[in-house]
Amino acid sequence: MTPFTLTNTQARRVFLDRHALSDTPGGPAHGDALLDLITRLGFVQLDSINTVARAHDLILFTRKPRYRPKNLRNLYERDRNLFEHWTHDAAVIPASFYPYWHLRRERDAARLRERWSEWRRDGFEAKFQPVLDQIREQGPCCSGDVGEGEKRGSGGWWDWHPSKTALEYLWRSGALQVVKREGFQKYYDLTERVLDTRTIGNAPDTEETVDWCCREALDRLGFATHGELAAFWDHISPAEAKDWCISALASGRIIEVHVTGVDGSTRPAYAWPTLPDDPSLEQVPTSRLRVLSPFDPALRDRKRAERLFGFAYRIEIFVPEPKRTYGYYVFPLMEGDRIVGRVDMKAHRTDDVLRVRALWPERKVRWGKGRQAAFEAELDRVIKLAGVSQIAFDDGWLRTAL
Repeated sequence: MTPFTLTNTQARRVFLDRHALSDTPGGPAHGDALLDLITRLGFVQLDSINTVARAHDLILFTRKPRYRPKNLRNLYERDRNLFEHWTHDAAVIPASFYPYWHLRRERDAARLRERWSEWRRDGFEAKFQPVLDQIREQGPCCSGDVGEGEKRGSGGWWDWHPSKTALEYLWRSGALQVVKREGFQKYYDLTERVLDTRTIGNAPDTEETVDWCCREALDRLGFATHGELAAFWDHISPAEAKDWCISALASGRIIEVHVTGVDGSTRPAYAWPTLPDDPSLEQVPTSRLRVLSPFDPALRDRKRAERLFGFAYRIEIFVPEPKRTYGYYVFPLMEGDRIVGRVDMKAHRTDDVLRVRALWPERKVRWGKGRQAAFEAELDRVIKLAGVSQIAFDDGWLRTAL
């Protein structure tokens, strides 16, 4: 049977639909509505950089402009409908998914004990019980509350003091939960005090977890290779995902499809058998121009973004300024099913202004009056999230596509 072929336009439509970017942004952005969005995405990556807004806040705001950071804090810290752990990076995740992190916690426990014994200060394992006892007696604490008398380093991950390392290990392996952040600093409490005992004890086995990871990843990607399925949650290995795909394909649970890239080439992937009749194939995405976070889930896999959208992106926060191609923290601009530009901008909150330093249209994108008006309309929405009331453009801000 000849595999179904997705045109590039169809592939973009499916992909944007799965990432909640097809519909015109709107609707309630708190409580169950916000939880539904996060569940649809699977997780939302956390990041501390706040040039305009933190990544997790912008990811949610892009889809629901009524969103404000307190809405996420309420869902996470007050209602306990989210928990924090790792996917490919630190993220907030629906609490209903917690049992499927058992395998991740188990594997992290073994991997990090070995790695951190080599990389971190000696003696962190001896701090496990003192840290647990302190939290049991005194309540939630941060890294600054533990390890009295221990030598503090620079604060980087490579120089944690032993009790800080113990805190992180106990969180990653499951004995502790992060219950809130203040100034982006994590506060930890005992898992048994945060989560229902039935949730804690309901741990699926490896086979069930692999099946869940692959099914749920495919739901959220629309189509994927086995490597992309494994990378989505980053719990299971590519080999485990490959075995799942082979079995699911043989049983007819999934089909093989060919996905057309922006250059016209095709690439094999897997999808649900319903994909050829999926309504999203015909759904034209909203034409509203939107600012995306560099860590938006639609762009997290840089190689896939380049294949589908022709958008080559590199975060340059660790690149010395003279060597940067664009800027420290540059935001992609999406319009319809295209990335039309990238903008270097920053909220100067003491001056109450969002300053646009530079904007580069993508190649073959004309930056005329209509698109400029759409951009300014988006900035008028963004400043509400950024906490400023004015917009300013630096001289020479509109650049030539690179």
